Amino acid sequence: MSPQLRELSAEVLNELSGYSAIFITGVAVLHVLAFGWLIHWSRRDLQRMAGDFDAFTRELKHRSVLDRSQGLSSQIDAFLADVREVLDDPTRKAERQALAKRVRILDEERRYLQSQSFETSYTVCRTMIEAYPLAGVLGTILAIGAALQASQGNSQKTVADIVRNFGDSVWATFAGLFAAIVLMFLNSLVETRFRRLTETREHVRETIVRTKRELSLPEDGAP
Repeated sequence: MSPQLRELSAEVLNELSGYSAIFITGVAVLHVLAFGWLIHWSRRDLQRMAGDFDAFTRELKHRSVLDRSQGLSSQIDAFLADVREVLDDPTRKAERQALAKRVRILDEERRYLQSQSFETSYTVCRTMIEAYPLAGVLGTILAIGAALQASQGNSQKTVADIVRNFGDSVWATFAGLFAAIVLMFLNSLVETRFRRLTETREHVRETIVRTKRELSLPEDGAP
């Protein structure tokens, strides 16, 4: 490699090493914002499901009435239990007819019941937490690589350059580890909520399918 090309490579590696900590920090901030968006997304879907099942069970005589301070998942579970009680009792003909009417209105194909996009987004956010320590190590490797490129085989100069670039490598490693710790803590706070949302969606699908089957309605939602 020519001296000019070697010097250029050293400058590029040195620049990348110098900005690695800033880059890791910026990506971590975006990662936190992504978790915030997922929290908003999950709450919006729960609110829509709770509203739909509130209307779905409104004509039932024996209907669970929960305090609004109860969680949305608890409200949906209570609505589903009310529906199952009607399905388990063939003598409640008027209420079964009301359910048959309401299930034609309820749109099972809404996006909040299609969980693949949400689950994929959350999986990406959760998995990419593991990349931050690796990114910190990469910043350290870039700092060492810049020193090796600039030294051109001079051992004394290599040691001096590594020591000079040591600050950048330490900050890159620190940024990667600190970001991973913060995001792992954040993930531990939201993981149970997101898992509960997935389970709620599954219970809603099962209840709607059972309602259509036992009330002799087409399962594809057609009248």
